Amino acid sequence: MKKKVLVAMSGGVDSSVAACLLKEKGYDVAGVTMCLGIKDSNSSKPRCCGTEAVEDAKKVADAIGIPHYVLDFSKELEEKVIQGFICDYEKGRTPNPCVDCNRRIKFGSLLKKALAMNFDFLATGHYARIEKSRGKYLLKKAKDKQKDQSYFLYGIQKEALPNILFPLGSLAKKEVRIIAKKKRLPVWQKAESQDICFIKGRSYHDFFLNRSEKPESGSILNRERRLLGRHKGVPFYTVGQRHGMGIGAKGALYVVSIDTERNEIIAGEKEDLKAKSLVAQDANFLIEVFSGNASAKIRYSGNEAKCSFFSRGKSIKVIFDEKQEAITPGQSVVLYKNDTVLGGGVIKESIR
Repeated sequence: MKKKVLVAMSGGVDSSVAACLLKEKGYDVAGVTMCLGIKDSNSSKPRCCGTEAVEDAKKVADAIGIPHYVLDFSKELEEKVIQGFICDYEKGRTPNPCVDCNRRIKFGSLLKKALAMNFDFLATGHYARIEKSRGKYLLKKAKDKQKDQSYFLYGIQKEALPNILFPLGSLAKKEVRIIAKKKRLPVWQKAESQDICFIKGRSYHDFFLNRSEKPESGSILNRERRLLGRHKGVPFYTVGQRHGMGIGAKGALYVVSIDTERNEIIAGEKEDLKAKSLVAQDANFLIEVFSGNASAKIRYSGNEAKCSFFSRGKSIKVIFDEKQEAITPGQSVVLYKNDTVLGGGVIKESIR
């Protein structure tokens, strides 16, 4: 019997090509688009994950001859991603909702749903790879290092790896676009989305104010605790931020740290942003390793840095060979050994 694959289809080029390639390889393929119940800013009606997205995904499914489902995950998005997103900003952290969505919804709730529907695999259009080595499944970087999305996937439980497929892991983005055009997929020219799905078309400030009480203003201090100015509320600031503080100074000043208990922003020079180590929480490891040498990324757009790490339970301490700039609480630190993802966690604090 053919292996059954449920493909998460967003209506974009990547997931559409993923479904097409799996169908050509002989899998029994179906597509699914997640309805997330998100409302437009100028409407009380939910826009699902975008009416256009659902329609585009269905057009692709029809074009390649596979069934297409729409499943409601609005409750999961609200409880497992959005509420945590708001809570983190209230506590002076800078969350990464894409990490939470992958960990808790796509490869949590949706994967469970796929298995319950008797599918053998869940597939997505992520640029990453899963390889089997010595009887164990490993999460690896994509061949296209410019598009690699493994940073966002470290939270997948290692037990789930055998049931996940990433068909685009060995392809470059330009190759995927060429395939979409060659196969005459109706979305081959569609632009790539860069927005957080539930903040599309709005700033996170506006989204936060619509979902939470207006935060109190407070003091901006230098590291010697001299008053420099007033801030608008800690949710509107992030470690490493330079612009938007509204304070005059001879040189450039940056947000160095945020003290939510005192409702204070600490500002300093660029050198003050650098730290040698960090502590992360809510850790997840994809291989059986709890200490050692590795390289780490502290943000998706950042470079990897050599480090050593030590874990205990759900906590990780990472010590870098060289100081790192703007280690930001709420973001994720992801550990790598060459192309293999070891695991990662959510940054709790930097240690200077």
